[in-house]
Amino acid sequence: MLKTSTPRRWPMLALSALLGATALTATGFALTPALATAAQAGGYADLVDRVAPAVVYIEVTKAAETAGVNPAGLPDDFPYEEFARRFGIPMPGQPGGPEGEAPPQSGLGTGFIISASGNIVTNNHVVEDAATVTVTLADGTVLSAEVVGTDPATDLALIRVKAETDLPVVTWGESAGLRVGQDVVAIGNPFGLGNTVTAGIVSALGRDIHSGPLDDYIQTDAAINRGNSGGPLFNADGEVVGINTAIFSPTGGSVGIGFAVPSDTASAVIADLADDGEVKRGWLGVQIQPLTDDIAAAIGLDTPNGALVAEVMANTPAAKAGLKRGDVVTAVDGRRVETPRDLTRLVASAQPGTEVNLSILRAGQPIELSVILDRRAAQPA
Repeated sequence: MLKTSTPRRWPMLALSALLGATALTATGFALTPALATAAQAGGYADLVDRVAPAVVYIEVTKAAETAGVNPAGLPDDFPYEEFARRFGIPMPGQPGGPEGEAPPQSGLGTGFIISASGNIVTNNHVVEDAATVTVTLADGTVLSAEVVGTDPATDLALIRVKAETDLPVVTWGESAGLRVGQDVVAIGNPFGLGNTVTAGIVSALGRDIHSGPLDDYIQTDAAINRGNSGGPLFNADGEVVGINTAIFSPTGGSVGIGFAVPSDTASAVIADLADDGEVKRGWLGVQIQPLTDDIAAAIGLDTPNGALVAEVMANTPAAKAGLKRGDVVTAVDGRRVETPRDLTRLVASAQPGTEVNLSILRAGQPIELSVILDRRAAQPA
């Protein structure tokens, strides 16, 4: 029985990351090109036949965390580790210690192949701090993988395997074209059971689950569970439109509320990781807040749409461009800003050094400002 690492959790919602916790089972698919195809009447069997060979199962091992030591009768600040070292007392996690040799932790997830040479997409929380990463292909072939790069802010990771032959692949679709009610199909490795296919619809778009400033999730009712982390969410043409990442659940199992990172976000992040193993994001240098109805009315807006600049930090791109406290940002390069989250995502999606045009309302008057973005500091979700 494998132990799972601590799942990713967010405040305000009982969200569970989808890292598996049981043994891995190979599925026995033949390796054939995973070409996209439209769903046929009566189900998605043809679609699954074509795309499933490119879905893989990931097993990781991580070093066990050593529990803190606080023997009975000693104060909390007692230097027990130094005491044990001097007098040759074995520590927990060491041979002969109170708990013996601490075994490594193990966990499972899902991924999908995007290049015949072996590039695989999964979630960051699947491979984070992994000592070893092992990939099982659909035909049962087991390969060692290296972590090319991770992006905690979007919970995405790129890993790579080396195979003797070209691997089957799936292709990215455009998540921007998704509509609520559209059919989607999820394939993954729930609870380590192996190849499992579920279907549902897009329940909502642009969900903020309070995991970080870049939240923009697809919500789906396709059943996804622990072990589905990093697995693909397909449209009816067999294109990847999302990466299954989290669920809302009071029990830890599927209750029909799952969340996937949109493919438009994921494809850009993964391309950045493939380039040099890290993601570079634009940074403006302001603190922003939502517009209230009262503030909107006071500056002559019919609706409270936009991002209100609460503070401009010194020596930042915003300060150098002339942005001021009280300005309302309504668009970036012509793309509308309706909430502060929109501004954060639009700026972050641009590369550092890029010049962008901000549409501003200042004292009720529209103005345009050009800003050369700096680099956003790396940060977790």
